[in-house]
Amino acid sequence: MGRLLIWIALICAVYWLWRRATRPAQAKPGIEEAAPMVRCAHCGVHTPRTNALSQGPEWFCSQAHLEQGATRSDR
Repeated sequence: MGRLLIWIALICAVYWLWRRATRPAQAKPGIEEAAPMVRCAHCGVHTPRTNALSQGPEWFCSQAHLEQGATRSDR
C-alpha cells in the first residue's frame, strides 16, 4: 500500500511540473503607467492629457471651460 501512495505522489508531481512548464506565461497584474495629467486653466481640475482640450499653452477639462477661457486666480 505504501508503494502505491509513493507512485501516485510521484505521478502527481511529474504531472504538476509538466503542466507548469508547458503553460504559457501569464501576465502578472501590475500597476499601469499613469497618464500625463494637465490642470484646467479655468477651474484647476487635473485631467488626463488625452481627455483635455488645449488652446495655446493652456489646457481645459471641457469644451465649456475652453469657451469661457482661463481665470486668473491662484488655486
